[in-house]
Amino acid sequence: MAYELSSYLVVGVSSSALFDLELEEKIFKNKGLDEYIKYQIDHEKDILNPGPGFRLIKNLLNLNQLIPNKRLVDVIIMSRNSAETSMRFFNSIEHHGLNISRAALTSGMPLKPYAKAFNVNLFLSTNVIDVQDAINGNIAAGLIYNHNYDNVENSQIRIAFDGDAVLFSDESERIYQKEGLEAFTIHEKRNALKPLPEGPFAKFLKSIAQIQKEFNKGEVPIRTALVTARSSPAHERVIRTLQAWDVKIDEMFFLGGIRKAEILKAFGADIFFDDQDAHLKYSADFVPSARVPYKNLSKQINLFEEKEE
Repeated sequence: MAYELSSYLVVGVSSSALFDLELEEKIFKNKGLDEYIKYQIDHEKDILNPGPGFRLIKNLLNLNQLIPNKRLVDVIIMSRNSAETSMRFFNSIEHHGLNISRAALTSGMPLKPYAKAFNVNLFLSTNVIDVQDAINGNIAAGLIYNHNYDNVENSQIRIAFDGDAVLFSDESERIYQKEGLEAFTIHEKRNALKPLPEGPFAKFLKSIAQIQKEFNKGEVPIRTALVTARSSPAHERVIRTLQAWDVKIDEMFFLGGIRKAEILKAFGADIFFDDQDAHLKYSADFVPSARVPYKNLSKQINLFEEKEE
C-alpha cells in the first residue's frame, strides 16, 4: 500500500537550512563543483553541526511521539545535491536522532516540482531561487537567515507570523506602500467586516490549527503568535478574518511600528516568518527568522545573495 503524505504536515527542508554548510558553500563557490563533491565524499563520516532550521525541525518531529500510533509531521530533505554527496547528510541525520527517511536529491535541478509532488506544506531553504519558486507555486516557503541558534528541545513549539503578505495577501500592504499610512488605515476601517484574502502562509497556519485540535486544552504542543506592525483601528479586520477562517492564534501583538525583535524574543519563537528584511535583520539576532518573498516578483531575488546548497 502506498504511503499517503496528504494526511500529515509535510515540511521540506534544504540541507543548508537543516545543517551548517557555510564551509562547504565556500568550497563550492571558490573551487567549483568537483572540489565540493570530493570534499563531501572525503568527509562523509564527519557529522555536520545543526543549521538555522534544525531547532524547528527537531521540535516538529518530536510531535510524532505525543499520540500513540499517530504520526503528525513528516520531514523531507530537499536538496540540489546529488546522491554521491548525500551520505554525509544521512549520517548526520542519524547521528542527531532525526526521524527523517525521505529525500529529494536533484543534482542541481529545481526543487519546486518535487515539493508539489510531496504535498509539501512548508519549505525552508537558504537558496533564494528555490524559495521564490516555491512561493510562485503557491507553497508556503521561507528564506531562513543563516545564523547559529541554540538548539533547545522545547516542550511547546512556538511559531510567529507577520500578517500582511504572509498570513494575508499583500492587498493592504500595496495600499500602504503606494499611498501611505493614512490611506491604509482608512481602507482597513472601511473594510473591517470583509475578510482579508489568504496569503502564502494561510494554509500552513490552518494545518497547524488542525494539529492543535488533536490535543486537550492545556496540553497543546504548538503555540502561535501574530506579530504585526498594524495597530488600532486596523486590528479589527485581522481579528475578524481569523474568525472567518475558524482559526485561533494564541497570542497577538499589534505593534504600530514598534520593533518586533524584543517581542519575538519574549515569545521565544522557534521561527518567525515576515516579508520585510527591515524587521528580520533585527529578529534574526534573537530567534530563527525566515523571509517570505512576494509572489511573482523577480526583483525580490536581488535583495539577497543567491546561495548554493
